[in-house]
Amino acid sequence: MVLYLLKPKKGSIKKKKRLGRGIGSGRGRTCGRGHKGQKSRSGYSKKIGFEGGQTPLYKRIPKFVFKKNKKNKFFILNLNTIQKIIDKNKIKNKIIDKKLLILLKFIDKKKKIKILSNGKLKDKIIIYADKFSKNAYKKIISNGSKINIINNININKKFKKKNG
Repeated sequence: MVLYLLKPKKGSIKKKKRLGRGIGSGRGRTCGRGHKGQKSRSGYSKKIGFEGGQTPLYKRIPKFVFKKNKKNKFFILNLNTIQKIIDKNKIKNKIIDKKLLILLKFIDKKKKIKILSNGKLKDKIIIYADKFSKNAYKKIISNGSKINIINNININKKFKKKNG
């Protein structure tokens, strides 16, 4: 192979457009930029975020941090899960409360507890929680267990009014 005989592949090299070289060249006078307007002027470069004169997105969006409303997030605990905990003998005194669930690594300190009615309870226990579903309340009371609500709402009034 001899270096001076090397040539690029046919059609791979194209001539540069020669702008502004007379009317006959096809790129004379306005040099393919058209008449008037921002893009026809020298020094034009489209800026990042430019939207044609419309107020750009980065200026329309508020500059302060938006925080979502903090809703109370509950840790949901079903009756069958409580029964499994009882069966494994992890409960002393037959009392289920937030401290016990934290020790068993079910929840972290910030979460609230809500009891749902999925499953059945066999043993009589005392449950401390923030909320109970209607069906869970009925099942627990019919079992002979006791309910204590942590945030001091009188549950008996709440359920008596709705259930008669």
